[in-house]
Amino acid sequence: MIEQVIDARRHSLGGFDVGRVLPFRKRRMVGPFAFFDHMGPVDFPAGVSRDVDVRPHPHIGLSTLTYLFDGEIMHRDSVGSVQAVRPGEVNWMTAGRGITHSERFERARREGGHQDGIQVWVALPEEFEECEPSFAHVPADGLPHFGDGGVAGQLIAGEAFGLRSEVPVYSPLFYIHWTVPAGARVEMPTGVAERAVYVASGQVEAGGQALQAGQMAVFNPGTAPAIRAVEDAVLIALGGEPVGPRFIDWNFVSSRKERIEQAKADWRAGRMKLPDADSDEFIPLPGDPEAQANPMS
Repeated sequence: MIEQVIDARRHSLGGFDVGRVLPFRKRRMVGPFAFFDHMGPVDFPAGVSRDVDVRPHPHIGLSTLTYLFDGEIMHRDSVGSVQAVRPGEVNWMTAGRGITHSERFERARREGGHQDGIQVWVALPEEFEECEPSFAHVPADGLPHFGDGGVAGQLIAGEAFGLRSEVPVYSPLFYIHWTVPAGARVEMPTGVAERAVYVASGQVEAGGQALQAGQMAVFNPGTAPAIRAVEDAVLIALGGEPVGPRFIDWNFVSSRKERIEQAKADWRAGRMKLPDADSDEFIPLPGDPEAQANPMS
């Protein structure tokens, strides 16, 4: 029933580490989900260095979804958005033909505090890869809540269990935050080709196999195993219909390799507009001379 278990690998963003699950050498995507980072958990002291910030950088061909369990991130982008995301909310940014943005831990620098959350990249179907860039913020009351028996669920994006999130997705998918007390069970949604569950904290059992915090289980097509919490657990369930293979290079996703090369050339030449509210610095293209001393690239 479980096709594959993927362990999060520690990846440095310069100021702090994330747990990177997707892409993985033996599993590039789950449905349209091409990237999955667990940001934290980390405790920032007040006055933490600005090195923890992610300075302005570009994307094409994808939507980013930022969702927090704890903390706050300030988002600024090249379509004029300035929007903090807090626990239970969604920042959904569609890059399309090209967008730039920054993600800064401004509250943590002022006050310190706990930071924990997930960021995913959702590949756009080919007909939307070159769409106009856009940004949407969806507050917690725009995300359906469900559950019983002590289980609390929040449908972050897509459709599941007859519910629909307000996040404006471009292809069939679901993305769920579950809090599951020890001994309780949850069932994965059906109706899409590819599905997986990530254990953000705690321990669960699925299909007779134990899953620890920091592990993602990818299920065989057509199977719907119950997931039982061995101890109190926080889960992210995700799935959807495949959109076809994608090339991923740095922050660029595309069905065409030559499109990524064009995006790299555009960024190198300064042809991609920086955020109006955050245009004093940027992350150079990795491999360029000015990027060699830049730990964020």
